[in-house]
Amino acid sequence: MKIIDTHSHIFLDEFDIDRKQVIERAEKESVYKVLMPAIDSETHARVLETEKNFPGQCLSMMALHPCSVKENYKEELKIVHEYLMKRKFVAIGETGLDFYWDLTYKDRQIEVFQQQIEWALEYDIPLVIHSRNSIDECIEIVRKNQNGNLKGVFHCFSGNSDQAMQIIDLGFYLGIGGVLTFKKSGLDKILAQLSLDNVVLETDAPYLAPVPFRGKRNEPAYIKYVAQKLAEVKRLPVEEVAGITTQNAIKLFGL
Repeated sequence: MKIIDTHSHIFLDEFDIDRKQVIERAEKESVYKVLMPAIDSETHARVLETEKNFPGQCLSMMALHPCSVKENYKEELKIVHEYLMKRKFVAIGETGLDFYWDLTYKDRQIEVFQQQIEWALEYDIPLVIHSRNSIDECIEIVRKNQNGNLKGVFHCFSGNSDQAMQIIDLGFYLGIGGVLTFKKSGLDKILAQLSLDNVVLETDAPYLAPVPFRGKRNEPAYIKYVAQKLAEVKRLPVEEVAGITTQNAIKLFGL
């Protein structure tokens, strides 16, 4: 059994003490690749350093996170573009919209998202979309840009069945993580109705740790609890769930 953690921030400070051990624990739980989303220029170097220290295991994305869209967004976008011109990344991510924390830069978030969609098309790599309190808006922007070549995943999907179907109809994937194991999330009921053909697994470590570690630091090894819960929901062997979602990740990210 092999699993890909398609979204993990293991380059952050929370892992400075034991990053090597975290990767080793992930390997023991059959997690053989960890995809790392970018945030902004303050962490780009750390993402790339982690990739260098764990070659073939940790793979970098590049983007400007919507929560990092501030007055200097043009400078931040310029840095992202410079990186994209230098080398290949597995995705542009995480990008998207966040209408939960602060709406001060709402219009600029939309502008930044649009620019990064255009780069995803130009460089033929997938989008990893952050859509907190903005799923409908993100779906609509993707729909306007979908020319048959746009691809990607709605990271940490937490929407309803109708939104899930719209995302799948657009050719995108649902990123499913620890929230699936939360009793009141309702994700289990939604996923029970869907095929696994458009599902990939993620942790969003160090955030959103699954039960039985809810509230603690998340890490890639814990993705097995997501796979187990999904197997329970779909009434399938966990090996089959791992196999399907891993192949989905390989296809989407060109691994």
